[in-house]
Amino acid sequence: MATTFKTLLNNDIASTRTLLHEAVPITGTIVSGTYSDSNIKNFSHGMFQSVYDYPYLSSSANHIFDITMGYSTNAGLSSSAATQNSKKINIYNQMAQVLMGHDADGNIREFDRDGDLLGTTTDSMRECFFLNFSRLLVKDEIKKGSFQLTVATASAYSHGFDGAGELTLYDTDAQNSYRSNSPAGEYGLLYTASTFTSGDHTEQAVGQVFYQAGVIVLTSSIFGANPDDSDSEVEVSNYWGSKEGDDNDTYSTIKKAMYSGSISGSADGLRNRLKNVQFNNTTELNSTIYFCRANHNEFNYSSNPTYVTGSKMRVKNVTSDSPVSYITSVGLYSADNELLAVAKLSEPLKKTPENELTLRVRLDY
Repeated sequence: MATTFKTLLNNDIASTRTLLHEAVPITGTIVSGTYSDSNIKNFSHGMFQSVYDYPYLSSSANHIFDITMGYSTNAGLSSSAATQNSKKINIYNQMAQVLMGHDADGNIREFDRDGDLLGTTTDSMRECFFLNFSRLLVKDEIKKGSFQLTVATASAYSHGFDGAGELTLYDTDAQNSYRSNSPAGEYGLLYTASTFTSGDHTEQAVGQVFYQAGVIVLTSSIFGANPDDSDSEVEVSNYWGSKEGDDNDTYSTIKKAMYSGSISGSADGLRNRLKNVQFNNTTELNSTIYFCRANHNEFNYSSNPTYVTGSKMRVKNVTSDSPVSYITSVGLYSADNELLAVAKLSEPLKKTPENELTLRVRLDY
């Protein structure tokens, strides 16, 4: 226990924040090829599908993300005749109220292309796919401007890419133009262009990426001939339809698949069309730095009982010698003298009345 204390003033304390980034690549072979779907877990409730980086029954498996889909009650697909209609509406509403919030009248805001929360018919994204990434990958958040997703949009597709009918989405310029009007934190818009001329653009967004929540929202219209085509009437086959158990009647359009197919069937369709997903995650490291200053007339003596012998200092040869101490550690105490943390020096530092020391102690959390 220390017997000599020095109070740290405001000028002796500084706070910093460091952002650490890690590249996260997810290839299509992981989510739809390598393990023959043994890394895909479907649930009895049928409301979403989980993807793992290894067969999910293995203890080595790590959860990567979940896939689901849903549509608004205002969508043209909303009908009592649609498969799992109420569940699809509930999923959309749940995601929307968490990520977009409510308007002044208490109504759930719809996802929109411009991120202005105005909810106009032309801007609304009412039929959407959702990718919910695990915290293991996202950490504290997705780095703005780093997200990229490539998906197959060709009319016929089955495991593997031939380079035709692909669409790559980017959160272009998100580090400068991200939105902060979501109750779930900050989010950016996904575009089909990786850069904008002179910082301006005219095309509409086709999705959103919520950085802290780790959620990606994709409008179904990305599978249209024109990403801005809200009808999404381009023909699809194989993994939109065949997973529903009727190989002779595959769904002819995305909207037909979302209407007649199950949620897990739509998740299969999207998953088997993912070629690449990549982003940088972010780990926020907060630090408090304490500058512990020992002036020339301070800490020149030690409170260690072995510092003296026979009432004489061991480090002195004659009485007229200056006192000497060796600093080996720094203790940080609370206001009531409770020891909170100890910092150890790599080697003892000699302290005499002829020198001054400043020790920089950093606490990371």
